[in-house]
Amino acid sequence: MNFITYVYDNKERVGVLKEDKVISLEELLKDCNEVIPKDMLDLIENYDESILNKLEKLLEKENNNYISLDLVKLKAPIPYPKRNIICLGKNYVDHVKEIKLTQIAGMDIPEKPIYFSKIASPAIGDKDSIEFSKSVTSKVDYEVELAIIIGKDGKNIKKEEAENYIFGYTIINDVSARDLQGDHKQWFKGKSLDTFCPMGPSIVHKNAVPFPVNLKIQSKVNGEVRQNSNTKNLIFDIPYILSDLSKGITLKRGDIICTGTPSGVGMGFEPIKVLENSDIVECYIEKIGTLSNNIKVND
Repeated sequence: MNFITYVYDNKERVGVLKEDKVISLEELLKDCNEVIPKDMLDLIENYDESILNKLEKLLEKENNNYISLDLVKLKAPIPYPKRNIICLGKNYVDHVKEIKLTQIAGMDIPEKPIYFSKIASPAIGDKDSIEFSKSVTSKVDYEVELAIIIGKDGKNIKKEEAENYIFGYTIINDVSARDLQGDHKQWFKGKSLDTFCPMGPSIVHKNAVPFPVNLKIQSKVNGEVRQNSNTKNLIFDIPYILSDLSKGITLKRGDIICTGTPSGVGMGFEPIKVLENSDIVECYIEKIGTLSNNIKVND
């Protein structure tokens, strides 16, 4: 199942995306004795496997109450995460080799995961604008990333039990101001400007993604393929990440963990390819879909 947060008839809803059609959970469960989640975090926190299995069966039935995807406004699946987005830096070998502009991480293959966080308040959705002012930054870059959505609280998670703590996966474009990263000698501010966390278009439930995760990951700018890899190329895979990160830290339902980006980001080119006004950035991950955003420079 691909869960979405969307607006229809001026009301925000949680629903399921099936090809180019949408149906709300309210509609799906109208004849069931189940509480309708008020938002995606409510679904993640309170729906167990039995309810999710019931939804799967309901989706298999003939239903005329789908509406066209064209009639709704997709939002980020979790517009307001409970905590900062947890991110990994330098988690694809080819990306490590292209790092040079920020000059704060070195070009060695990391022996341990490099963690940082970014603010998403709110995360923006598909077709929303990534906005910035050139008085703040002039070197804005894209990074397509597979994001893990935690589905169960956990601390000191064993690698072999990692999948039990996952609800599903989504796409995040870890938009980055490279000049701010270099100037401040850290990543937080350069990753956290307003609108710098596009997310979506959906959360695919883990049952639809064989484990270990092996998904094509790609980004395009104005139709030009920039990044093209597979999540099997992660330096630190998902079981390692969840086990290592949860040592002494409780991961909570609804937490979002970005797993890193492959090579092909703008700063990896000579000369660098920064994002400009009216550019279209498309981030694609197999089974999840395509997250598309336009660039709006406010100067």
